[in-house]
Amino acid sequence: MDHVSLPQPVSIEKAGAVLTFTLNNPDAGNEITGPMFDAMIAALRSEAIEPSARVLRLRATGNAFCTGRERAGRDAVSIHAEVERLIELKRLLRGTSLISVAEVQGDALGFGFGLAILCDFAIVSSDARLAFPEMKAGLPPAAIMAYLGRYALPKRVFPLVLFGDPIAPAAALDAGLITQVAAPGELGGATAALIERILALDEAGARQCKAFFQATEENALEQNFRFATETLTVTSLRLMQNR
Repeated sequence: MDHVSLPQPVSIEKAGAVLTFTLNNPDAGNEITGPMFDAMIAALRSEAIEPSARVLRLRATGNAFCTGRERAGRDAVSIHAEVERLIELKRLLRGTSLISVAEVQGDALGFGFGLAILCDFAIVSSDARLAFPEMKAGLPPAAIMAYLGRYALPKRVFPLVLFGDPIAPAAALDAGLITQVAAPGELGGATAALIERILALDEAGARQCKAFFQATEENALEQNFRFATETLTVTSLRLMQNR
């Protein structure tokens, strides 16, 4: 009998300078399962140790982008382990030196919407539904609220997590949660065009720009001034040597 290879629930491929994660669990609305978490965490850890790409493209197959995550834990130990794993993926996604681009072709709910927000760029199809529905089941989405205020004003986003009502992509754009809204037939082209612009930038400069931008969000103003002094000195010397 011929061996038939089953499709992976998340496909991880590298083409040139672009690393692509394709969520491939469409029958379950592309919920992130344990093996999917493990595969993406391993790939991001590998990039952190030995960078080989410049852009991370996060996309999905099927009608939904990602409708949440699998909740298999049934006791305190297993639930805690699940949460630690999802936090680790979010930490790595936010902290990676890769410029990350979410290509949201369909519904992004709960954890899926949170993943798109964490990416440096989120391009969303105009017909996608976006929401944080966790509170409808009485579960405050703490892992999302941990960083949501960094992307939008609190009074804009608190009602979204409290009530879980759907938000149109245009409203999410206005709130600062996503980068761009595209017509369904234009989403792939818009994403490819953005990636081309990123790859046209100086590689070291782009990594430094992202690192500095994120650091300034965490630090006090005086720390940022000191960091700016060191960054501009090192970068200027590098550019002079490359001329």
